[in-house]
Amino acid sequence: MKASEVLVDGFGRVRESVHAVVDGLTPEQLAFRVDDGANSIAWLVWHLTRVQDDHVAEVAGREQVWTAEKWVDRFGLPFPPRATGFGQRSADVAAVTVSDPALLTGYHDAVHEATVAYVRQLGDDDLDAIVDERWDPPVTLGVRLVSVINDDAQHVGQAAFVRGTVRRR
Repeated sequence: MKASEVLVDGFGRVRESVHAVVDGLTPEQLAFRVDDGANSIAWLVWHLTRVQDDHVAEVAGREQVWTAEKWVDRFGLPFPPRATGFGQRSADVAAVTVSDPALLTGYHDAVHEATVAYVRQLGDDDLDAIVDERWDPPVTLGVRLVSVINDDAQHVGQAAFVRGTVRRR
């Protein structure tokens, strides 16, 4: 198995989990927050997808799906187009709502497709390329992609916890 196939599998597992977390929930359930400082499912799925879109677009040298495919307009959030959720406050989290759950899964699917198309064409040697010299040691492409999968998995796990709380209410 090539490294790119392992990465595609990892991103695919995140996609499956995103769909499982969102499936069957109402807009109100997606916006539910355990307390005023907690993240909602809608925010968590939007954020993990924005981070994947941002980070993969940067290393792939392409425009983000968020702007290229006008998802930014479809969501209509009160944030700058480059916002990914990093450093957002409680009021910002509350602002991420959707009238149709398919908006979250649709955006995630579009980002997933772009991610997988990029990752599939990578060779094992490509993963050693330095993509970020701001860190010590510098970050390679392989480390960046694994980091995105890890971050996504943690956030979708948090969303699954919130889903369990919502379903038990």
